[in-house]
Amino acid sequence: MAQIQERGSTHVYKVNKISREEIEGMVSLCVYEQPPFCNAACPLKLDTRAMLAAAAAGNFKKALQLYEKIAVFPLILSHGCEAPCEGKCRLGEIGDAVAIRAVEAAVSRFGEAARSGSIFRTKKKKTVAVLGSGLFPLFLAGELEKKAYPLTVFCEQADLNAFLRCGTEFLDEKAFQLELKRLKAKDIDFVFNCAITEDFLEEKRASFDVLCASETVTKKLFPAAKCLPDLMYCEAEKLVCGCGEGVMAAAFGAKKAALTVDRLAQNLDPRNTRGQEGAVETSLYTDLAAATALQREPVPPEGYSKELAMAEAARCLQCRCEECLKSCAFLQHYKKHPGLLAKEIYNNTQIIMGDHQLNKPMNSCSLCGQCTVVCPNGFDMAHVCHLARQNMVSTDKMPLAPHEFALMDMLFSNNEAFLARPQPGFERCRYAFFPGCQAVAIAPETVKAAYLDLCERLEGGVALILGCCGAIGDWAGRTELEEQTREFLDRELSKLGDPILIVGCPSCKKEWSSHPGVQVVGIWDLLLKLGLPEGGHGLARPAALHDSCGARGDAETQNAIRQIARQLGCELIETPYSGDRSPCCGYGGLSAYANPEVASEMTEKCLERSDAPYISYCMACRDRFARQGRESRHILELVYGTDAGAPPDISEKRWNRLSLKKELLRDLWQEETAEMKLDFQLNYTDEARKMMDARMILTDDVIDVLKAYRETGEAILDSESGLLIARKRVGNATFWVKFTQEGENSYTVHRAYSHRMQVVKREG
Repeated sequence: MAQIQERGSTHVYKVNKISREEIEGMVSLCVYEQPPFCNAACPLKLDTRAMLAAAAAGNFKKALQLYEKIAVFPLILSHGCEAPCEGKCRLGEIGDAVAIRAVEAAVSRFGEAARSGSIFRTKKKKTVAVLGSGLFPLFLAGELEKKAYPLTVFCEQADLNAFLRCGTEFLDEKAFQLELKRLKAKDIDFVFNCAITEDFLEEKRASFDVLCASETVTKKLFPAAKCLPDLMYCEAEKLVCGCGEGVMAAAFGAKKAALTVDRLAQNLDPRNTRGQEGAVETSLYTDLAAATALQREPVPPEGYSKELAMAEAARCLQCRCEECLKSCAFLQHYKKHPGLLAKEIYNNTQIIMGDHQLNKPMNSCSLCGQCTVVCPNGFDMAHVCHLARQNMVSTDKMPLAPHEFALMDMLFSNNEAFLARPQPGFERCRYAFFPGCQAVAIAPETVKAAYLDLCERLEGGVALILGCCGAIGDWAGRTELEEQTREFLDRELSKLGDPILIVGCPSCKKEWSSHPGVQVVGIWDLLLKLGLPEGGHGLARPAALHDSCGARGDAETQNAIRQIARQLGCELIETPYSGDRSPCCGYGGLSAYANPEVASEMTEKCLERSDAPYISYCMACRDRFARQGRESRHILELVYGTDAGAPPDISEKRWNRLSLKKELLRDLWQEETAEMKLDFQLNYTDEARKMMDARMILTDDVIDVLKAYRETGEAILDSESGLLIARKRVGNATFWVKFTQEGENSYTVHRAYSHRMQVVKREG
């Protein structure tokens, strides 16, 4: 059998199949990192989701720490805020919005305030003065003190108590005293009883680097002055000023003004490097189906107790778009949302030298497309991974190892095991049956029964093609190999008279449907028209129907399978994530070859939907489920009353293909094929069989090693185990076999393994 050459040690870029613009366009569809609607509506950018989660867990200390990031005076803000977040709460669309402001007030009362910074903290060199009183100067003073500016507040009030009273009349006495204590703890100098006039302003302008004033002071001293609202800055008077009404406006204005102070203190234009300020738009998707607590906890006059605040915070849906993460075992395994993973994979493809750590993740994706269906914006992670594989192959940076066995298996199916014959008695046929390589490998008796049935009931002749459709080459990103396979199959189909192709596999149907001029029909569609043959039967108990990912988007096939199952008497259990939302069994995209661990998790993800037996219409799915210990049957096994039994190992799969080819040639076309007979006896322990299947080592590989041993007599004796160890390089790997020899012509294999290495003999 032909071998596939390993990549070279050096390479030259040939083509770049994925551009930055393309990946950015894809990534923009993922809304995972977009803020929840409550966060987006808050101009102060409170992480409302995290604060509510902490409060719901009873961690009021953490909740207050989160709130204090945006609220220098949390009780003032929580009691007086207009709460735009509540108006955007998604829960409000189907019930009562979360009482976020009431929870914030409880957090501000019951949370443990953060300790003030060290008295030895380094202060900034530029000095700042704030003139006036009210909410804006109060919030601004708090923001600037947090930034460690040497700060002096000049106000007309007689003392700190009177200063804090301005604009905070809505606070009850307990809350006022708590905020007064907080204000006293801040490193701010206050000068009271000031008559703030134009002369006073000019005097202070000479003493401070930056001057800030309340809206009242600004209008009094400069009636014609206009602030730039986006900057809170009066450019003509070189004055940072306040504007707007309400607690939220004052708090937000103070944040903008504090940033303006930063820019001025650095002698920079205050218009530059400001980032995104204020409320923003968001496209985050939230599934409201899981919402249960639709009624809010009534707010008592004194506010929520700890217990009521926890209960109300627990109503938060914790809005996140995780539709793909909930359904995809691949994304769950790598704990990354597709937007992030796509960017990392793109960066992986652009590295010219060095390690490519994202090769394994990109090869682990099953390319099934489930993410595109469940994503509200249709993000296609399969497309990203597929393009990345093609790019890595075309630039000679993709190692062959992850996909070599599958590719060699495809070549085997289209070489030694390949068969293309017209129905006996016909030179050209109206139909050709293409069961698919996995069906032949796993259930050859079912394939034979299906073919004989089609020959008997269809007019015009039914040819038979045993081979691989080429999807394996496509999944591996090897476009040249896939194209060669397509050309080969098209030639063989042409020899048979360009018949209508009857496929037995949804993935084969998808692959063959891309061949220009080829008419493709599923065997399931024909069986519905012809009627089911005698001898078929359903399962004795209810079964879950698993939709093949190869049939995603093919409602006609999905419905046909259900009709057949019901006609057979099956009682079907519809599971979550069925139809187009169905997950991959772990075989698709060659996941099982590149990353068996992730593939196993994919299989478990399929099986966790039901404890019942599984019916599938992809033979790879049937095989994967049976390997996990679940009762599993292919729909054609039920139709024809056959049972493939226990899953065959990789060597048995090849043997099944060769045996079916030989049997059909002999029985239908009266052609005898030569048998390869060993001139020695070969036995395997159960451990060796399991090891070979897991490590994808064929009996042919073991036979090659032992033939080399018989020719050269070279082997190593393991003195501890008493086993002989022989080796031979086959293709791109060196295979090692541990065995015992019984007599001259009998061997028992105990272990086998392989390395992508070459042993070189040195002379002398």
